[in-house]
Amino acid sequence: MNAVFAPPPADMAGPVGSVGAASAAGAVGAAATPVRLLDGVRQWLAQSGAEPTPARVAQALREQGRVLGDAEVLGAAEQLRSELIGSGPLEPLLADPAVTDVLVSAPDRVWVDRGGGLELTPVAFPDAAAVRRLAQRLAAVAGRRLDDARPWADARLPDGTRLHAVLPPVAVGCTCLSLRVARPRAFTLDELAAAGTVPPGGEGVLRALIGARLSFLISGGTGSGKTTLLSALLGLVGPGERIVLAEDSAELRPDHPHVVRLETRPANQEGAGLVTLEDLVRQALRMRPDRLVVGEVRGPEVVHLLAALNTGHEGGCLV
Repeated sequence: MNAVFAPPPADMAGPVGSVGAASAAGAVGAAATPVRLLDGVRQWLAQSGAEPTPARVAQALREQGRVLGDAEVLGAAEQLRSELIGSGPLEPLLADPAVTDVLVSAPDRVWVDRGGGLELTPVAFPDAAAVRRLAQRLAAVAGRRLDDARPWADARLPDGTRLHAVLPPVAVGCTCLSLRVARPRAFTLDELAAAGTVPPGGEGVLRALIGARLSFLISGGTGSGKTTLLSALLGLVGPGERIVLAEDSAELRPDHPHVVRLETRPANQEGAGLVTLEDLVRQALRMRPDRLVVGEVRGPEVVHLLAALNTGHEGGCLV
């Protein structure tokens, strides 16, 4: 077994993207729209079951005897859409292509990581209840339960963003929310080498490692780039090979034409339906993998993986 240690990544992000025109208009309009008026619009939309489109918001405003300009209507519609089906105040941060992590520890403590360490942002929630509502809604979107009986959730949102949330009183004072943004594509090994993530001379060693079909382990601290490096290395695997991924949360995105992705599943409210990483490793071994990849090995699944690597399954990878 060969070990590859992932060094702290260089800043791979591009320039900070600007929020779209609709979002900018939303920020201006929302600032000019009274909170009480927005509460009335929310109530009208909830009673009618209508989506918060600009036309529906304008209709709701008319029902309350208010006539607003186009910018204010668009602003109210954008804020309501963000609250009801988006990410609320976090939406501009998640839309920023430079952001890799968004962390909320209090209504006025929202942090982001753009590759250079955590930065405190001016984004704020109205109160702790607003943070809790957002966390519960995002968990529901991912099909996870998050309430007083189950005060934490770890899930993947439909766009690939990884969600982790903990409710009070387990999280003291306020709901803690962690979002790891999925990159739209995997970096290539050449890009990692150009950015300094791979040390000089390391690129050739890694290419030889993949070409020789040796099994290897990637180890490193949180946020050090383990998943990024492994995705890049899997992109070097020959197109005629079948890669089977078994992950606790699907994060690997190798640029390869033949990838099978398996993901664990928690038990439902009745305690049934649990699928562990150990289960996935056993199933993956029956799927004719040329490369068996296990993400974030932390438990008994390592026994099955090591047994497979010792009985002829070459080129296995684990983190």
